[in-house]
Order: sequence, then C-alpha cells, then structure tokens
Amino acid sequence: MENTNEQNMSDSDAKYIPTIGLEIHAELKTASKMFCACKNDPDEEKPNTNICPICLGHPGTLPVLNNEAIKKVLKIGVAVEGKIADFTEWDRKQYFYPDIPKGYQISQYAYPLVSGGKLAGVEITRIHLEEDTAQSTHDAHEKSLINFNRSGVPLMELVTKPVIHDAKTAVRFAKELQLLIRYLGAGEANMEKGEMRVEANVSVCKKEKGLKGADAENKLGTKTEVKNLNSFRAVEKAIDFEIKRQIDILERGERVVQETRGWDDKKEITILRRSKESAHDYRYFPEPDIPKMKISEMPEFGNDKLRRELPELPWVKRDRFMNDYGATNKEAEVFVENSRLAKYFDDIINSKKDAKIEIKNYARIAMNYLLSDYLGSIKKKITSAKSDSDEYTRHQIPPISWAELIGMISNGELSSRGAKDIISMLIDSPNESIRPFATSRGLIQKNDREGLKKAIQDIIDAYSAVVNEYRSGKIASLQFLIGQTMKATKGSANPALIKEILTEILG
Repeated sequence: MENTNEQNMSDSDAKYIPTIGLEIHAELKTASKMFCACKNDPDEEKPNTNICPICLGHPGTLPVLNNEAIKKVLKIGVAVEGKIADFTEWDRKQYFYPDIPKGYQISQYAYPLVSGGKLAGVEITRIHLEEDTAQSTHDAHEKSLINFNRSGVPLMELVTKPVIHDAKTAVRFAKELQLLIRYLGAGEANMEKGEMRVEANVSVCKKEKGLKGADAENKLGTKTEVKNLNSFRAVEKAIDFEIKRQIDILERGERVVQETRGWDDKKEITILRRSKESAHDYRYFPEPDIPKMKISEMPEFGNDKLRRELPELPWVKRDRFMNDYGATNKEAEVFVENSRLAKYFDDIINSKKDAKIEIKNYARIAMNYLLSDYLGSIKKKITSAKSDSDEYTRHQIPPISWAELIGMISNGELSSRGAKDIISMLIDSPNESIRPFATSRGLIQKNDREGLKKAIQDIIDAYSAVVNEYRSGKIASLQFLIGQTMKATKGSANPALIKEILTEILG
C-alpha cells in the first residue's frame, strides 16, 4: 500500500513544474553601523549597548552613509558580473514592527547598487543595501523585549530571478554566496547566528501540453514566501515541503493563496504567518535625508579598481584545484571551504624541487597525505575551538619538509606506513629533519636490487609449495611471498621492487 501511495505522489509531482526565487539577507562586517558611528557588533551580549538616537529612530536624527558597506556590496556585484549602478538612491520602506520604531526601514527600491549577474548558474535580479532591524525576544511572562544592538547593522539583500526548479539548486546557490561573502571579507554569513537569512519564494504550475524548454519553465503559479530560513538543511526541507503542499492543494482542485509562511524546524512544516505584502503596501519613497549618489563619479567605487582588489574567487579556486592538481570535486571543495588550508597546499606545491616528479603526481601524493593523515593527526591535537588557530600554526609541517617527504615517497625510499610515521613525528616536531629520523628508525626502504634478489631466492626456496600454487594460477600466493620477504628484511625493502623481482623470477 505504501508503494502505491509513493507512486501516486510521484505521478502528481510529474504534472507540475516548481519554481523558486531566493531573497537572501547577509549582515556586512564593518567597523560601524550603516547610518551612524555606533560599533557594528551584533554579537554583543549586553543588550542595548551599541546604540544612539539614530539606532533608536529618534525624530530629527540624520543618517550618514557607511562607504565601507557600499564598497563591500559593489565588490560582490563585480564578482558575480553584475552591472554596477551609475546612479543610486535610498528609499524609505514603510511598515511598523516593534523592532523598527521609526516606522520605516531605510532600504533601496528603484535604484539598487547592483543589477543582474550570475552565481552558481543562477541569474540574479538585484543586490541592494539596507539597515537591519533590532531583535525582538519574548519571555515566559509574554513580555516582548527589544535589543537595538543589531539595529542599523549594514544588511545586503540579494534577489535571484525565479529560475530555480529544485531545492538542491537553491541550497547550492546559497552555499556559494556564503563562500563569496567570506572570501571577500564582506561578512561571516553564519546562518545559525542570523548573519545570513534565506527566504524562498515558491510556486508550482501545472505542465501544459506542447510547452517545452524555457516556455514550460517560465510559467509561474501563485507563490508563497517562506521566511527566515536559518540553515541550509531548513532551506532544502522547507522548499521541498512547500512544493508538496502546493501540489496537494492543486490536486484537490483548490487554489494556492499568496501568503507569507514560516518554517517549523521541529515539525518540519511551513506555517501561515500573514498574507503577502506587495511593493505598493510598503509605500516606498526616496529617503530625503540621504543625498543621491552618482557612483560613476566616485573613483573609490570604480569597476576596474574593485576588480583588481578581488581575491581568487571560490569557483576559480575549485576549477584550478581540479584542473591543475587533479583534485576530485569533493577534495577541491575541502580547499575551497578552507582558504588557509588551500594557501598551505599551494605553498607545498611551490616548494617542489624534484623536476622528475610531474606536478599532478606530486600534488596527488601531497593531497592524499595532507587530507587524511596530516589533518587527522592535527585534529587530535586541537584541545578547544578557541585554540584552533594557534594549534594549527604550532603543528604545521614546513612546506619544504613536505617536498622532501614527497620526493622520498615518489622514489620508493619510503613506504606508505613509513610516510605516515614521519608525518606523525613532524606534527610534534615540525622542524625535525626527515632523513635522519627515517634512517634511525629503519624506515628507509632498501632498493638494492642484487641484495633483494638473494633474500627473495631464500623465500622462494623456503616456500616451494606456495611458489607452485602461484605458478598454477593462484595469484594471491604472490602477496604471501611479498609479505614473507618484507618480514625477512624487517620491513626495510621496497614492496613494489620485491613484487617486480618475484614476478621476473617466477615468470
């Protein structure tokens, strides 16, 4: 019976095209707030500390623009190949909530800082700048408390076109934006702290016969907005739930209502909050207290200048690690998400001295040991989150030591086990010399061909029955003979060379 229900659900899903557009807010990391000189520190634990009359919306106060915040948004616009505005202005977005006492939010409407662009294959409509609101909390006695520390924090809003058709693509876009914000130093974008909040506009539309491709995908149903999603998991689950909910409504012959919904993380359902406002409900009009801006006449915001200041962007780094170093997509993602580790790996690659080792082989060896043995051992040394940075620095193996280690692995002087032992040693004593350590512990593999031939012949003579098994077709017997030779040489012989000689002798 369950399989039948699943089949019916799948059949229903196939009749509809879901469409998602995202609105993403991200707090910017600046010294001061958007329109005043108060410290920008939304994590301040003491309520209502970093505030002033402007934060509190007192009558007669005058906002002053934060150019640092403007520059950060423009850099994001340049990174996504958006069009930087020639002219821009700020607007008053009229609405009243207790967390915005002046009765309006200073935002942008008709003239955003950035128009267009693309990220992770998703087209962007606009990127603009506004102020964040205060924080409302509700105690056990049904009292509402307001903390204005966050009020006026610079808040970037990015709006995508409604061109996303599944939850995974939406999550992929949000993750790439988070990376971009961090790469540019524009903000931390920690979702669990509310530094980045995702809102999803979701609609489903019944497929029409004869419509294919863009014509089919561009048909939109009535949308609902799911607000304040504070984790990537919530984004994916909320979108999937909302698609199913709307399909169920349409399958019953009912009409989807345009509304704003919230996400209940425990029940994993969306909940009605209010009917959806339209732009005219906000009664936008130009902010009279902030001068209009002609960005093209401001050299500090020049497109070429901003582009020169961009670091290597996440998608560029991802492609470079895969194309130049042969990293898998999963491996490349580790480096993209950890800029410090990526820089360290680049330093290891740049320390390569042995011209006989091809760069991709060198990178492959380095990557294998770095991502498994090195990181695994380092993590065991970390005693607390607070000491992460110091611990990583203190236990970091010098890149030049990696170059020597990789060279010894490549020419057969070190086995995989020996390399692991040396990495473990270097983490405790990063400046230790590799070769003396390896020699003193018998880790240097012998590559003396003539000497090995004699040891191998002794093993062949001692295990004639196993030799006969191998010659009769039992390939696994060869591994036994290799193992016995390694034992006889006390692990000092190169197993690859042992196998080569054995194969030659046994035919």
